[in-house]
Amino acid sequence: MDFLPIKRALLSVTDKSGLPELARFLVAAGVELVSTGGTRKLLEASGLPVTSVSDVTGFPEILGGRVKTLHPFVHGGILADKDNPEHLSTLATHNIAPFDMVVVNLYAFGKALEKKLPLPEMVEQIDIGGPTLLRASAKNFSSILVVPDPAFYPEIMDALAQNDMRAPLPLRQKTAAATFRQTSTYDDAIATYLANA
Repeated sequence: MDFLPIKRALLSVTDKSGLPELARFLVAAGVELVSTGGTRKLLEASGLPVTSVSDVTGFPEILGGRVKTLHPFVHGGILADKDNPEHLSTLATHNIAPFDMVVVNLYAFGKALEKKLPLPEMVEQIDIGGPTLLRASAKNFSSILVVPDPAFYPEIMDALAQNDMRAPLPLRQKTAAATFRQTSTYDDAIATYLANA
């Protein structure tokens, strides 16, 4: 679709700069916010209504936070092609609400590298859920707006404000391309580290 209405957003970020402003903008436009852990706490502390991912999945965060968003109620809502009636029917059958926007940035693996942490601690700095959310959203840019970096917040708020809270396809494709570049760089840093650790 050329213009995607933004009604429901998933936010889960390490870099929280600018997030309260973006979240306030979304809430003011009637967008439902869903979030995890520290991001959810920040949004709640900012006085914003937010639904916990655990409430969406019906399952708590487990394994010390390693498993939070890896669930069909999350990824089904992200990967559904909104132009495909069969996908929409599947969502309805399984009571999965679609997402329209995913705002995610990754654990700061580069900063962990600078600290020269021991291998087991470095392994814990490898983000799994974040890249999975980003790649799934970027793949499905025809049906979702992925936001991989706070640098995009002003452009996205401006575009949504100008288009009645609908994300234009060129913007979605642009952020999808940036997302794949970012996850590629992230994975390369991890691969280089592990090959030399």
